[in-house]
Amino acid sequence: MARALAILGAVLGVLALAFAAGFCMFARTVADYVPSPNDRAEAIVVLTGGELRLVAGASLLMQKRGARLLISGVNPHTPPESLQRISGLPHEIFTCCVDIDFAATTTDNAEQTSAWARTRGFKKLIVVTSSYHMPRSLTELQRMMPDAILIPHPVVPHRLMVERWWTDMYTTRVLLWEYVKFLPSAARYGLARLVGWEANVLAAHRAIYALPT
Repeated sequence: MARALAILGAVLGVLALAFAAGFCMFARTVADYVPSPNDRAEAIVVLTGGELRLVAGASLLMQKRGARLLISGVNPHTPPESLQRISGLPHEIFTCCVDIDFAATTTDNAEQTSAWARTRGFKKLIVVTSSYHMPRSLTELQRMMPDAILIPHPVVPHRLMVERWWTDMYTTRVLLWEYVKFLPSAARYGLARLVGWEANVLAAHRAIYALPT
């Protein structure tokens, strides 16, 4: 019994160390995300969750760093007029070049973004979301769009101190919770790569959205 408890304790200790090491790597990755002033793509996708993200995506569209903008994960009760006002985009540009998706979660965002990109033939996207949310977003998007080129454009919320996260309890809590949510996404991505789910995902999209083969 004592030996079994010792083994269990050792296993739990190793798992705890692995979790802590993974979290530190995750936090470092978040801090290393820096928006490029020059990257261009075929289109831009904003994963909603704050006004800063939408403003950043709109700015990229105005700079013509993408020909079209998808706002994904919008609350169904949010009128397009509010999104236009927040974005600061002129009415004619918002009307002609912005698409709105009302999916609610990161996984739904990835599915809807993948379907949208395939419908329009986009293979290179600038992804705009909060820096702490970027690893999970890119993982889910890459799982659904294995052949796409995804360019991260992080937005850092004012309260987050990502460069010195260990000195701020609020930042640590945000990163830790996001890391916990990131782990299942990473597992799904790894499994997709391992067993070749990409083909099944694309086939499902064709069936659900009546996309061309």
